[in-house]
Amino acid sequence: MLKEKYPYYLANEAIFANDDLVVTDKYTGATATRVAMADAAAIDRAIAAAENSQPALRKMAPYERQQILNHCVLQFEQRFEELAEALCIEAGKPIRDARGEVSRLIDTFRIAAEESVRQNGEIMNLEISPRAKGYSAMYKRVPIGPCSFISPFNFPLNLTAHKVAPALATGCSFVLKPASRTPIGALIIGEILSQTKLPKGAFSILPCSRDGADLFTTDHRLKLLSFTGSPDVGWALKAKAGKKPVVLELGGNAACIVDEDTQDLDNAVERIIFGAFYQSGQSCIGVQRIMVHESIYKAFKTKFIKKVKALPMGDPKDEHTFIGPMIAESEAIRLKSWIDEAIAKGGTLLTGGKQNGVFVEATVLEKVAKDALLNTEEAFGPVAILNVFNNFDLALKEVNESKFGLQAGIFTRDIHKAHKAWEELEVGGVVIGDVPSFRVDNMPYGGVKDSGIGREGVRFAMDDMTEIRLLVIKAST
Repeated sequence: MLKEKYPYYLANEAIFANDDLVVTDKYTGATATRVAMADAAAIDRAIAAAENSQPALRKMAPYERQQILNHCVLQFEQRFEELAEALCIEAGKPIRDARGEVSRLIDTFRIAAEESVRQNGEIMNLEISPRAKGYSAMYKRVPIGPCSFISPFNFPLNLTAHKVAPALATGCSFVLKPASRTPIGALIIGEILSQTKLPKGAFSILPCSRDGADLFTTDHRLKLLSFTGSPDVGWALKAKAGKKPVVLELGGNAACIVDEDTQDLDNAVERIIFGAFYQSGQSCIGVQRIMVHESIYKAFKTKFIKKVKALPMGDPKDEHTFIGPMIAESEAIRLKSWIDEAIAKGGTLLTGGKQNGVFVEATVLEKVAKDALLNTEEAFGPVAILNVFNNFDLALKEVNESKFGLQAGIFTRDIHKAHKAWEELEVGGVVIGDVPSFRVDNMPYGGVKDSGIGREGVRFAMDDMTEIRLLVIKAST
């Protein structure tokens, strides 16, 4: 059960403010709980505290940071069902997907605990010419300083973890703005961190209004901004961030190619259904564009549509539910309008297409116009479009005809085609034999073009949160 009200965390301490943010049960629409909201003055104090705590945090030994991360892992394991239930309620995520996200939260903190004691440098030989005779060098990585994090609604636990855990591993203080629609998971993480021996001010977790959040981006005391969310917001924040480095993990309309040599068509169908429709399609690497070779198109389409029609839709708390509610009715209405536009431009509706409140049926279309929003933008809902191809090279070209470039999936047994896809696709990651929705939390993850800049994945995020400090030594004569 959720608490009646959750505090925010300012400089490691729980604060119950008078200004409340209402968090709804995304299935029923009823008020599920309330959380305290931070105002601009609280955000300013949090940034000052993060700056003041940085020297002490920098001096913490790696094993001490590892102990804090291990404490979190233990607490997450003990509170597993509580975290899953909170996620199910605040995000409307089907309970089995919610449990999967809690498992990934644990994985991410466990990886960070391991990496926290592996922050190494390198000894360099500088004697590459006569002028450098007698000189040697070494470098190490040092924390960049206080970080600003803004996390999204769709993975409120794990995408928060991909910012918080690397910061703890490297010794960076941080202020975090969780998504207003799904702040509970981040606040439970804050509660667990407040039990540790982190220096005072090392973290603040502050639900707040968008108007009050400007300091997260513009304040010069913050040395890095990491944002996950929509492209329009992300690029606007980058433009306002000033001199600080910015990491953006934004949107996509991921493509999946099913080539003619795909032997296990049933497996491809199952995996693409997962990739397109898990957590109601609200994933930036959800499968949106499916390209199937003409020789197997009819068989794939028949199997695919049959299984999509059978996906259970309803209460996310039901263990059997696969399609739950979207995050808000406004998003469901928006997606329905995109489906209607695709049909008006000549697309064929194969199944689904109906919207009722926060629900949109699992929907599949084919023959969708190139300029339809379902082709050009990120649907972020339970919709996929089928296309047929007869030339692998042209299919790769079609994947690249997108302003996004996050990940792509290729079902093929041809190693040469796999390597060609890896070489030519303008994406951050190519997944062979599975959907682009596949992610393990230690791999480098991020995109190109409008899908963002920088990479998450614990060790790669730690690189962004540290700077190289060089030492040059001249030998005595």
